[in-house]
Amino acid sequence: MDTAESAFEANVELDRASSLRQQARRAPRSGERAAQISKGGIDTSAPEVSPWDDTDDPPGEASPLLPQDDNRKPSWAVAADDFSHLPWYKRPHIAWILFPFLLMALAFGGSMAPKINLILELICRQYQEEQQTANPGYMMAPVDFMNGADNDQCRIPEVQSRVSIFMLWGSLLGGILSALTSPKLGALSDRYGRKPILIFTSIGTILSEIITIFAAKYPETFPVDLLLVGFALDGLFGSFIVAMAIANSYATDCTAPQLRNVAFGYFHGCLFTGLAIGPIIAGYLVKWTGKIVIVFYILLAVHVFFILFIAFGCPESLSKQRQQTARERNSAEIEKLGPTQDWISWIRHFNLLEPLKILWPTGPNATPALRWNLIVLAAVDTIAFGVAMGSMTVVIIYTNYEFGWKTFEASRFMSIVNSSRVFCLIVILPLVTRLVRGKVNMKQRNTGCDQFDMSVIRIAILFDTLGYLGYTLSRSGNPFILSGVVAALGGIGSPTLQSALTKHVPAEQTGQLLGASGLLHALARVVAPTVFNAIYSATVGKFTQTVFVCLTATFGLAFVISWFIRPHVYLDPNDMDEE
Repeated sequence: MDTAESAFEANVELDRASSLRQQARRAPRSGERAAQISKGGIDTSAPEVSPWDDTDDPPGEASPLLPQDDNRKPSWAVAADDFSHLPWYKRPHIAWILFPFLLMALAFGGSMAPKINLILELICRQYQEEQQTANPGYMMAPVDFMNGADNDQCRIPEVQSRVSIFMLWGSLLGGILSALTSPKLGALSDRYGRKPILIFTSIGTILSEIITIFAAKYPETFPVDLLLVGFALDGLFGSFIVAMAIANSYATDCTAPQLRNVAFGYFHGCLFTGLAIGPIIAGYLVKWTGKIVIVFYILLAVHVFFILFIAFGCPESLSKQRQQTARERNSAEIEKLGPTQDWISWIRHFNLLEPLKILWPTGPNATPALRWNLIVLAAVDTIAFGVAMGSMTVVIIYTNYEFGWKTFEASRFMSIVNSSRVFCLIVILPLVTRLVRGKVNMKQRNTGCDQFDMSVIRIAILFDTLGYLGYTLSRSGNPFILSGVVAALGGIGSPTLQSALTKHVPAEQTGQLLGASGLLHALARVVAPTVFNAIYSATVGKFTQTVFVCLTATFGLAFVISWFIRPHVYLDPNDMDEE
């Protein structure tokens, strides 16, 4: 671990000392303001020096989260001005990153079902070998690795249980390592730009897919447990979770707060377009060629193209000045650590959950309502993401067992469901946003969640709950697909949740905030698949739908929690007396 990262472990002490110095220099505006400042507490990692800071001190606990002067530009607009002198092809815009992100999503979606079915066949072969060794008289049809073979002999509870446990271990490895790296990568993107982190995450995916290619090319001799190394490499480099968070950070850098739900919706639309079209393309490729390895070759090529395009074709969304300011502040914090910045001190003070302190800001403008909203929004977002991650592999394994779906049928199901989700994200969400909010005032400041945000979140989670209830009750393929379409209507909730979170912090902290969100997603990636795969493994062949009962209940919990979000949480210090 780079010793520069040890600065994160001393943020509490440094910010508290900085806060005391600043509070001594500032006179309180009122009795309520003085009482608010005296509360103290753990501060978020302080952002780079804000353009609206009226003091010469570095921003700390007492620094306002929003401009105090209504005539000054919002932070995102100030950041956009850094590129106003450049030609259009050198100015950041979400369009630059949407196309390569769409290609990456297509590869991601296209590889999902083939990879799970490859793992199922490898584990089925391993199970047969073990049974034949233990019982020489054991007879079972050999596994045919040419795609298109039915391999119905693998549709037994013993093999299904092993596949579920294997995916559990894969999720554990990838999720734990991603939880360690996600917040650090998010913070580093504030100091070194979004592009290097996006490239870094793709390198991990490339290494993982190289291993998968060998598994698909030599299935008769490849040890299936070696695929766990691929999961570990993917998580160590941040995985798709960090790539999504950094893409959202890029969009935040160059998008007005009122339009971020639409901008994030476009990225989610790209993701689910990949999940919709990718599987059906992969299904036909495998069906026509009879070789599953072709999918992983294409995935590898896409990620190589993604790295080249981001490196040479996509403009950076953070100016050199903003990056340098953030690095100078980080260097100043490291110098203050003195001799304590050794690895022993780092281990002693290491706290995996420390990046989450940004969800509990303190200072004169950090009201209880603000902290409450951040916690509730993060909780709902994490639950929704956890259910999505926990059910993704279970749904594919379940449909293979319950309905006999192979790669083609599973890919068709994913295409139908995710096409519905894409339609909601790129058509319904922008249209409804425009009808409700009208033309956006580009000078309007950030005021947190409004009634529209909360309504979208609650309606989306309700549709998710109904969809998973339909999964529970379905006993044939067509009702199961219809339930998936209903659940897909809930896709508009995720970008709205992410957008609502970014509305509570200035532009200088979006990378850190979304890095903390990435940490929660990584933890959910560990916990949710572990729990739901374990439930499926324990109940398959008994009451196999138990896992969907649990998934429905989890979404029901998120729906209840969403009613605790408070609208119009102002961060303007002029309104502090009204809180």
